[in-house]
Amino acid sequence: MGEVVAGPWTWWTVAITALAAAVLHAVNRKGQGWACTALLGASRRAKLTPGDMGWPLVGNMWAFLRAFKSGKPDDFIASYHRRRCDALLTTQDIFLYSYCSFGRIGLYRAFMFSSPTIMVTTPETCKKVLMDDGGFIPGWPKSAVTLIGNKSFLCMTEEEHRRVRKLTAAPINGLDALTTYLDFIDQTVVSTLPRWSEAGKEIEFLTELRRMTFEIIVKIFMSGADERTMNTLEGSYTDLNLAIQAMAIDLPGFAYHRALKARKKLVSVLPGILDERRAATAGRFAGASMDMMDRLIKVKDEYGRMLEDDDIIDILIMYLNAGHESSGHITMWATVLMQKNPEVLARAKAEQEEIMRSIPPTQKGLTVKDFKKMGVPLTG
Repeated sequence: MGEVVAGPWTWWTVAITALAAAVLHAVNRKGQGWACTALLGASRRAKLTPGDMGWPLVGNMWAFLRAFKSGKPDDFIASYHRRRCDALLTTQDIFLYSYCSFGRIGLYRAFMFSSPTIMVTTPETCKKVLMDDGGFIPGWPKSAVTLIGNKSFLCMTEEEHRRVRKLTAAPINGLDALTTYLDFIDQTVVSTLPRWSEAGKEIEFLTELRRMTFEIIVKIFMSGADERTMNTLEGSYTDLNLAIQAMAIDLPGFAYHRALKARKKLVSVLPGILDERRAATAGRFAGASMDMMDRLIKVKDEYGRMLEDDDIIDILIMYLNAGHESSGHITMWATVLMQKNPEVLARAKAEQEEIMRSIPPTQKGLTVKDFKKMGVPLTG
């Protein structure tokens, strides 16, 4: 067989195709930027921070998610810092236009979570945003609100937020509530750690921490939940949590679609659990122990108003998700940081041993008083 030699027309075809793809790429991104800012008018557009609005529909989410899934989440913001787009782009550069950057100025425009967005990246500007309640209203992407619920803390008015926060503060964080569940938390952690060490193989630490903290948070809110209910809830919350930072694409195969189905399952299950709990509470004798769900059902404000079922369901969905996720991540990072700082680990260990020595022989487990003695900071 003879050797196939590419003629001049072949290279011209490749070059023209590459150039056409590059031009289409640039036009799409320019069009996306124009569509997001056209209604602002020339004077307001001139005041916008520099940035890149990404592709139509998906915006910058591909680059954002790719950075997080690669294990290097800082690369997404770093891409805005280190490259500039004011020079003439080559054909190869145009394909990388999603990573063009604009210097370390701390404010950039982008298109994130299906919405035009201003990203804040420096400590000074973050402090300004987080501390100026009058100028900046807390909010979440619409896709996240849909998953967590319209009655959750994410989208309440300031007045309603204060009311519900006041109602739930004592049931969730009160001394009686903490005292009630310390024994269970202690027993769960003590029984879980040996199971990890005896597994005979490496474990995914964060995954196992999430599983343990989820078991704790479900028992705190719904003490009567059996293993089947626990597994159902855990599966639904896994799907729900994976989609909080995903693109809001409601099509089979996408994380957001699975999360919407998971929320529907939770919303269909929780009302029945509430009804069963009210019936059980009605026949319960005074002084019987209550879990968080009982407390949320019974709590009243100063005007005698109680939480409605929709309020309780969205609060449960929010707390069950945020409670085990934040606890799992905090525990993971505390462990990692102590491993990296042996002197801090040694001080923490010495403190724990001293607390254990101070516990009377008749006392079983830890008390709130013992926890208040724990004060070693995670700093070197």
